[in-house]
Amino acid sequence: MDEWTQRRARMVEEQIEARGIHDPDVLAAMRRVPREDFVPEAMRAWACDDSPLSIGDGQTISQPYIVALMIAAAAIRPGGRVLEVGTGSGYAAAVMAELAAHVYTIERIEALAAQAAGRFARLGCTNIELRTGDGSGGWPEAAPFDAILVAASGPCVPEVLRAQLAPGGRLVMPVDDGWLQRLVCVTREAAGSYREDFLCDVRFVPLIGAHGWEGA
Repeated sequence: MDEWTQRRARMVEEQIEARGIHDPDVLAAMRRVPREDFVPEAMRAWACDDSPLSIGDGQTISQPYIVALMIAAAAIRPGGRVLEVGTGSGYAAAVMAELAAHVYTIERIEALAAQAAGRFARLGCTNIELRTGDGSGGWPEAAPFDAILVAASGPCVPEVLRAQLAPGGRLVMPVDDGWLQRLVCVTREAAGSYREDFLCDVRFVPLIGAHGWEGA
C-alpha cells in the first residue's frame, strides 16, 4: 500500500467513519479517488487534511467529511443519474462517478472547468459530463435526476432545481439566511410534495446565478 493510499484510508477512518458516516459504498469511493490529484500542487501535502483547501479563483475543495456527508445524504446508488452544481476541482464529481451511472456537473468558472475536465480525462472518468455556465438553473434537458448536489450556498433551494428531481430523489444544498448557512436535504416524495431535513451548519462560497444570489 503506497503512501497516498494509506493517507486516504486514515482520512476515511478518522474523519468520516468516526463522525458517523458508514455507507460502505461512499467510504470505498472516498478511499479510491485520489483526492491529492484534485488540489493545486502547492496544496498537495494537505490534500487529506480535515479542512477545506483553496483551489484558486476564490473557490475551495470542501473538507472530506462534508463531501462524504453530502454524497451519503443524497443516497446515490448504482444506475442513478446525478446533477452537481459547482464542479470546482472535480473531486466530488469523481467520487459520485464511482457510485452513479452518470454524473452531470456544471461549473461557472471556465479555468476551473478546464482543470476538472483534464483530471476526469486522466483518471478515466468516462461517465461524467461537464458544462461551463450558470448551474443555478440546473440541466433541464438531462432531468430528472435521482440526486442533485449544490456546492454553493443560496438564499433558498431554487424551485427550478426541485422540479428536476425524480420521485424519491434527493437534493442536498447549503442555504444561507444571512446569518447562518444550513446544509439541507430535500426529498421529492411520491405524491409530488417535498420534505426538507436539516443536516448541519456549514460554510460554502455563494451560489452565483439567475436562481442564486444574483437572481434573489
